[in-house]
Amino acid sequence: MKKPFTFLVLLISLLMLVSCSNQTLYNTEKDIVVTEKKDIPVSFLPQELSIVSVGDSLTQGVGDSTGKGGYVPYLQNLLEETKGVNKADFINYGVRGNRSDQLLKRIKTEEVSESLKKADGVILTIGGNDIMKVVRKNFTNLQVDSFNEQLSDYERNLNEVLSIIRENNPNAVIILVGVYNPFIKMFSDIKEMNQIVADWNRTSEKVLAQYEHTYFVSIENIFENPTSDLLYEDYFHPNDQGYQLIAEAIYNKMLTAPLAEILENLQTEN
Repeated sequence: MKKPFTFLVLLISLLMLVSCSNQTLYNTEKDIVVTEKKDIPVSFLPQELSIVSVGDSLTQGVGDSTGKGGYVPYLQNLLEETKGVNKADFINYGVRGNRSDQLLKRIKTEEVSESLKKADGVILTIGGNDIMKVVRKNFTNLQVDSFNEQLSDYERNLNEVLSIIRENNPNAVIILVGVYNPFIKMFSDIKEMNQIVADWNRTSEKVLAQYEHTYFVSIENIFENPTSDLLYEDYFHPNDQGYQLIAEAIYNKMLTAPLAEILENLQTEN
């Protein structure tokens, strides 16, 4: 039997009110992938973008002092300063604490479905609360193996979420934001959580690879330094600076291809 995570019980006691694998763990060394930037044609007329943001507390913006929706206003400003973009309209369906099974139910609602049908792009934040579900359920005896079943459920739910989005909108660009280790600030010595987060993110990338026009944005590196001041006072959610860095990570990914795809689709429609 594997040794329970050191000191994690104390952490859960502090975080129970906050919130928002496979047997073989993946190598935590990160592969470096260079993605070629796809330039936006000069001939493009400035377009108005419609983006649907849906997911958990990272989309709702818990920890955001402005109350405007976490990364969303930062990303909106970046997009509206970009060549080819006249305006970027966001519809925010972020709900604190949502897991992948709850997201799956929400995107089937009439309101969200109608928004998805009209969207040029969809940005998802999901997975963190799936991990936290395991932590809460097993916090007295938390082990790596405890995450196996939940990871399988997450993979299945994410696959269905993407399938439903595609049914509603075959052409929208879909961007999934990865998860980060929420315990890094208080318990940076718990290396197992880094492995679990890496495992979750690799699973997300594997599911995305089954669908066209989908992209993954990694944010775990943003929060991996325990001495950085990027978390809200709950030491769990990002603060304003953390959300700004998440927005920049999404924007930089969009510049590699997704934004040009969106603008090409709009140009064709017009």
